[in-house]
Amino acid sequence: MKLKTLLLCLLFVGAMTQATAQESADKILEKAFAQAKKEKKNVFVMYHASWCKWCKKMENNMEDPSVKPFFDKSYVTTFLVVQESKDKKNLENPGAEDILKKYKADNSGIPFWQIYDANGKLLADSFNAKGENLGCPATVEEVAEFTDKLKKSSKLSEKDRKKIEDIFVLKKK
Repeated sequence: MKLKTLLLCLLFVGAMTQATAQESADKILEKAFAQAKKEKKNVFVMYHASWCKWCKKMENNMEDPSVKPFFDKSYVTTFLVVQESKDKKNLENPGAEDILKKYKADNSGIPFWQIYDANGKLLADSFNAKGENLGCPATVEEVAEFTDKLKKSSKLSEKDRKKIEDIFVLKKK
């Protein structure tokens, strides 16, 4: 009976560990690049955290029905969790912070995003011309830089560019 109880406890602990262990950044990117090759797309990687309001805004903007078809047609979009609060560190993808460090973006804030070709070559990132993180672009100037980067990594039409501007630019009330 004790052995049965011990086995059940071990199974439970194993299941809990499995549920809280996040997939590595390398594994997530490997899957995204494989899918991008198959679908002949580029990869849009967004680094985010559960507490980040701007990250949620960026995700919501990209999911807006007026621009989602453009992003779906052009990119395999994937997310990497970084910079979580101490009580939620288990949500982070192992290795994601190392990628940010590699690209000198670990102190730039989030959301931070990168666009790669299907072979893993970096095409664009969210640093603007001044070396600052655009994050979730919200001004006319920021959105213009964002759409310039999208245009270089996709077949962004003027119609889609305008839709993205309409969604992303914060309207003054």
